[in-house]
Amino acid sequence: MSTAAAIALLHVPATAQVATAQPGTAHAATPDPWAQADDQARAIVDKLTPDEKVAQLLNVAPAIPRLGIPAYNWWTESLHGAIGAVPTTNFPEPIGLAATFDAPLIKAVASAISTEVQALHTLGRQTGHLGKIGTGLDTWSPNINIFRDPRWGRGQETYGEDPFLTARIGVAFIQGMQGDNPDLPDVVATPKHFAVHSGPEPSRHTDNIFATPRDLEDSYLPAFRAAIVEGKAGSIMCAYNRVDGEPACGSTLLLRDYLREAWGFRGYVVSDCDAVVDIYDHHKYAPDAATGVAVALRRGVDSECNNATLGGKTGLGDRYKESLVRGHISMADIDTALVRLFSARLRNGDLPGLAARRPNATPVTAIDTPDHRALALTAAEKSLVLLKNDGVLPLKPGARIALIGPLADATRVLRGNYSSAKSAPPVSVADGLRQAMPGAAVTLIPFGASITDGDLVPGTALRTPDGKPGLRAQYYNATTAGDYAATPILTRVEDSLVSRASEFKQVADKHKIVWTGDLIAPETGLYRLALTGVKGDIADGGKPIVSAAEYSAWAEPLKLTDVRLAKGQRYAIRLQGESGVSASPAIFWKRISDNPAGDLASGAKDADLIVAVVGLTSDLEGEEMPVKVDGFSGGDRTSLALPADQRALLEQAKALGKPLVVIAMNGSAINLGWAKDNAAAIVEAWYPGQSGGLAVGNVLSGKADPGGRLPLTFYSSVDDLPPFTDYGMDGRTYRYFKGTPVYPFGHGLSYTRFRYAPLTIEAIDGATENGLRVRTSITNSGVRTGDDVAQLYITPPRFGGAPRTALRGFQRVSLKPGETREIAFTLSPRDLSFVTMAGARGLIPGAYQLSVGSGQPGTDAPSQSATYTLSKAVPLPK
Repeated sequence: MSTAAAIALLHVPATAQVATAQPGTAHAATPDPWAQADDQARAIVDKLTPDEKVAQLLNVAPAIPRLGIPAYNWWTESLHGAIGAVPTTNFPEPIGLAATFDAPLIKAVASAISTEVQALHTLGRQTGHLGKIGTGLDTWSPNINIFRDPRWGRGQETYGEDPFLTARIGVAFIQGMQGDNPDLPDVVATPKHFAVHSGPEPSRHTDNIFATPRDLEDSYLPAFRAAIVEGKAGSIMCAYNRVDGEPACGSTLLLRDYLREAWGFRGYVVSDCDAVVDIYDHHKYAPDAATGVAVALRRGVDSECNNATLGGKTGLGDRYKESLVRGHISMADIDTALVRLFSARLRNGDLPGLAARRPNATPVTAIDTPDHRALALTAAEKSLVLLKNDGVLPLKPGARIALIGPLADATRVLRGNYSSAKSAPPVSVADGLRQAMPGAAVTLIPFGASITDGDLVPGTALRTPDGKPGLRAQYYNATTAGDYAATPILTRVEDSLVSRASEFKQVADKHKIVWTGDLIAPETGLYRLALTGVKGDIADGGKPIVSAAEYSAWAEPLKLTDVRLAKGQRYAIRLQGESGVSASPAIFWKRISDNPAGDLASGAKDADLIVAVVGLTSDLEGEEMPVKVDGFSGGDRTSLALPADQRALLEQAKALGKPLVVIAMNGSAINLGWAKDNAAAIVEAWYPGQSGGLAVGNVLSGKADPGGRLPLTFYSSVDDLPPFTDYGMDGRTYRYFKGTPVYPFGHGLSYTRFRYAPLTIEAIDGATENGLRVRTSITNSGVRTGDDVAQLYITPPRFGGAPRTALRGFQRVSLKPGETREIAFTLSPRDLSFVTMAGARGLIPGAYQLSVGSGQPGTDAPSQSATYTLSKAVPLPK
């Protein structure tokens, strides 16, 4: 059959081919937790008044005391670490987790995060603060949007540019988060943002995206399908933008045709925050609020996240009551949504009643345990990607190292975005390198003022008024008169300037905190200081050196002030914070040089080599931020280049004639062309989490092998790409990019070498159309233990819309010197399928090349290839 004929066959409706599982006798006798939970949820909903019902449709669901139902807040974040009232474990940013190419590791990471989410729920019950953000037994993670363009500031939250990798890592995260029984989840996972969502950030509330049928089926939906069909995610979050004219949170195509009908989704849909408001306020798809909420509710949104709840605004349910009065929605529409929501609370154990659901009893002590900290270090080590090595790495134990760059001693950069300031003490590269290499001489050379500046002041630099480590914190509850009590309800010593109010039952929801103590600089020099989320000042002899007359706003850029501090001198702190302030209370600082070029030359004079830590931060790239500086706009990027001062620094360091090692920290692809041509070694470190600096130290010293691989294509310029606003996949990502990248998707080196044996391909049940089993073996042919990622790619025959090649399998293995291990891949018909320009997925007849190796076929990575043939077209369901 010709390719054209085969493509035509793929347009045959595939609905009849969707098999319905026939339960066996044992399964038939097993009660369905979903059905039981739905029945009990329906009984609860039947008892609610209309006012009680509409209040439950918002992310802040108030308590219903007469029924014994506690408050519940659906807003819980745990993208790479739980965010709540106490310090939690901070793992690498998701783009770094993707770089591990290690699905079992990601499942373990998600399981650890899930445990901490459950423990935060326990804390909420113990303190009476249920209903606060970060206390629910659900989570708005993972972000499985495709990172189609490196300019997108939120791409760091994703698992990269490839649908297959994103699907596999996403499913692993969901399974780790929800536990072994998705019908009775430990924590309900919520993949987001459904769908066709990946910037630009400034226009996301009004964008109307028309994805081609091929791109919708081949790029934007596969990970979501896997999350629901395979991962059994119990929830999903719809996006801000429109898709083919309809708001994603009011899309019949997405929420009905795909989600409920094609994929059989039984869970609940939550909106992105204010996405329902966007339906009428920004998209103008509906004429007013009452009509807008009707669009969302009737088309499948069960829970509305509304940012106004952050400020305690009431009356948000009135829009639904007005919609009822007008007849736009019925009480049955509301009941359908509420049954799904209460069913989830029953199945995750927030509400009692299901005999099979054990109540959550995870102790608060399960947060930030030694095992979780060790896992964070392992994940960070495995996320690092060795892009280039001329032999300078690993470093010699007694090396004299000049450590430079704005991020060399930085800690805030490690956290990435969607992370809590309350985590284990972060380890900078400077500290990590010294820990990993105690015999080396590490000289830290301060950099000049930079747009990446600003780290949380550590507790070691703080003293209480009576000289103890930390600050004195006094909590004052609000009075009925609207002011604050004259006497603090709680006085304690805290190791940093963060609100710990949610840890204590006696602290009311509305309160203020007064922190007093002193700041002590560890070294004399020039510092940059900033305050966020507080009012007050830090003073020298009664004269403020940095002050804030009003509370800063969320995501507001740091307002840094240059101040000279003397080692050991005490600078008086008196700051005040209040509940309801969007920005977190914090003191930021950065020690800088007022002669960076001179300090570099003198500091590196006796060094054996120079290690430069450069890159970006999540204060430059991130979610819809008020940032507009060279290279960055609104959270997105306008250039792939490093900031200009960092480029100049690297050139100055190279001119000193020492071997140069570049460590890059960033959440998106950057142009490393200069470093590729000039540096002796390059390590991509992402935003590696609380243990990131020690992970870098362990890799540079050779204690750990850098076995990560790039989940992104690293281009040389945005000029190589289509416009950012163009959602067509042609010309972007490794599957459709026709240019030469600086570093390709899947690239990564090791401190050892690997060799692959010829492939063996076997058709399942004698027919290729049933799938394939692929076998090979990997040998570590070097002299060190190391990790490799065996990547399986399929290159299809040429047809309209065909990709260059496509990842269809990966396995990470660790091998000792001389060790050989056999690996096998089982490829399903869906793994072998491709998508036509008309959006039809299926098996397309023709000759295919299959490659397994350390990287893409056609690169320098060791690999083996073989061919197979498909003889007939087989359409597959959505």
